[in-house]
Amino acid sequence: MDASRLNLLDLGLDALRAAVVALGQPAFRADQIFQWLWQKRVRDFSAMSNVSKELRGLLEERFRISRPSPSVVLESRDGTIKFLLDLEDGKQIETVLIPEREHYTLCLSTQVGCAMACAFCSTGTMGFARNLRQSEILGQVLAALDLIEERSLPMTLRNLVFMGMGEPMLNLDTLLAALETMRQEKGLAIGPRRVTISTVGVPGTLARLGEAEAGLLAVSLHAPTQELREKIMPRAAQAMPLPRLIAELKAYPLKPRDRLTIEYILIGGVNDSEQHARELVRLLSTLKCKVNLIAYNPSKGSPFVAPSMDAVLAFEALLRKKRLTTILRRSKGQDINAACGQLVTAHAMDGEEARAGE
Repeated sequence: MDASRLNLLDLGLDALRAAVVALGQPAFRADQIFQWLWQKRVRDFSAMSNVSKELRGLLEERFRISRPSPSVVLESRDGTIKFLLDLEDGKQIETVLIPEREHYTLCLSTQVGCAMACAFCSTGTMGFARNLRQSEILGQVLAALDLIEERSLPMTLRNLVFMGMGEPMLNLDTLLAALETMRQEKGLAIGPRRVTISTVGVPGTLARLGEAEAGLLAVSLHAPTQELREKIMPRAAQAMPLPRLIAELKAYPLKPRDRLTIEYILIGGVNDSEQHARELVRLLSTLKCKVNLIAYNPSKGSPFVAPSMDAVLAFEALLRKKRLTTILRRSKGQDINAACGQLVTAHAMDGEEARAGE
């Protein structure tokens, strides 16, 4: 594919209208093209049947339609589906389709790799390669919608969570543009109430996200003290010390019924004691929030282990006793390496082992 031609999936609706007008065509044609791209998910200009042959030819000359292509699709026993997606430059990302009671939630990546290097995260071991473009972020949604349709799956895609590979706030400009494109009624029509954006906390970004009202905020905390956070999330802790993070979260704009989501992965023998639970209660006492607890899902070669079920339940019970709204999340897709970065790193390790054996 000729990468010198601009990818139409990287254009928002206003930019697409400007591009169509520049071709000497009326702006409303852009709305038709936009619907073909996002609602009907076409991959070829020839499929745009209500667009004139002349305009289709002009589009073919100047633009392309390119989005990530699934190279591996794995389905767990619990119904979780994980995609390994190939990008144009040969790099790979992951997205995970998670079954809920009556709908699917899609976990999306925003970067190839991650610069934050959290000690317990498989993506963190990869290092940072690059930010994703709009076509690559929203291309994950298109891939999931394609699969739901192709397999006649029983539920629809409802919610999106940006909790996959990468730190969303380090690709905030592109993410906000992609969410604006996604909200369009002529496109995917997925509004901010159905979107959750997860961050470890990046200076200068939280207020901007709050002002944009682009989605709900989740914070990857994972430690109740600055000292422990520095051990397991050193770059995040140094960039945004815990006192500053809590202060910015207190100032974060929330609608009356909204709460912040605090994500806390319980790692065996590291952050899962009742003392850690008491410290977490004190830390969050001034925030309007709920806590999502999830047991660590070990990956190959990780120095960390999953917590015992007794430790998980004791941690949860103490938070609830202190009237902190707590949700115990079940780790899904463990049999298909569904935790963030596990499938990419597993494939990379398999490739290295194969080369070593040659």
